[in-house]
Amino acid sequence: MSETRMTVAAYAVGSIRNPRSYVQHGQVLAMTLRPGFIAVGLRRSEMTRSSYDTGEMILPRRHVEEWVQTDGIDLLVLGISDTALRSAYGGTYPEVELRYEPKLVDSRVSALVAAVNAERIAGFPSGRLFLDSVEQALAAALVDGHAVRRASPRTYRGGLTPGRLRRVIELVHAKMEDGLTLEEMAESAGLSIAHFSQMFHKATGESPHQFVLRRRVERAKNMLRAAEARVLDVAIACGFKTQQHFARVFRRICGASPTKYRQSVQSH
Repeated sequence: MSETRMTVAAYAVGSIRNPRSYVQHGQVLAMTLRPGFIAVGLRRSEMTRSSYDTGEMILPRRHVEEWVQTDGIDLLVLGISDTALRSAYGGTYPEVELRYEPKLVDSRVSALVAAVNAERIAGFPSGRLFLDSVEQALAAALVDGHAVRRASPRTYRGGLTPGRLRRVIELVHAKMEDGLTLEEMAESAGLSIAHFSQMFHKATGESPHQFVLRRRVERAKNMLRAAEARVLDVAIACGFKTQQHFARVFRRICGASPTKYRQSVQSH
């Protein structure tokens, strides 16, 4: 597979013109980026050829040697860690087994994969925290609907304690300009990633990623009130990788572009 773009857990691969055998040990999920054909079989002489339209998904086998050939198709491949799957499962198994599904149909999973693809096309401007959050959501959706063994759902009472929430908020402000990961936020609260995400949402009404974006925008609003601050400088100081991504998030949350917001504040 020729890798064309890779980040924390997402990369695109092109066609495999000649049949080849390989073993997929880590859990991956693939979505077709353009239509084509995929042939798969446990033996080269017994490969089954199937057509795929753009946007269809595949949940491959793990730890099984297979022969694979593709024609005209490009795939977005998402790697999902065993840590995320175990956290979503809530059990003590070292590895969560998912069903092999050559054509996975799941609207929840499809929406999450499409969000990652849009992020990939944009150049991954949202950073590691966004991908961490999507990985947790994907793991939960796959375990819930496609695990060989189903775990009993765990329930939690209330949200984060005031002390834990305060530590998380202090970390967010301290690392506002840097890349912040879900793991770091969970560690500051002394919780596992899956437990932290649920408790944080109960305490704030927002996902960790939404919370961090909102805090970055609040800091940006304060900085934009100063006429001498350039929009690009404000974007960087608030942890956005590009001015375009900053403007898009700011407009979504505030209803106006950073420049329009500044003009409105100064006119009053």
